[in-house]
Amino acid sequence: MALDKATVAHIARLSRIRIDEKDLEPMAKELAQILAWIEQLDEVDTKGVEPMTSVVEVSLPQRKDEVTDGGMPEKVLANAPLARHEYFGVPKVVE
Repeated sequence: MALDKATVAHIARLSRIRIDEKDLEPMAKELAQILAWIEQLDEVDTKGVEPMTSVVEVSLPQRKDEVTDGGMPEKVLANAPLARHEYFGVPKVVE
């Protein structure tokens, strides 16, 4: 795909990138090469290929969903600036 200087300038403006006038032509050639490479990828047959996040099948270790800390409100609230009835006390924000 051929890109001209005006298209590159437009892309740069949309991307909020400042490109000098003298750099527009080389950038157009570079972007055209990138787009040609992407067009090559379009030719690859990917039917029946599952999407993946890694080249290696990995499952993350999981732990049991159980409460491991609790039943000690005194320790939890020990450093609280204000504690009331085994809960954190907070200042009133609605009058």
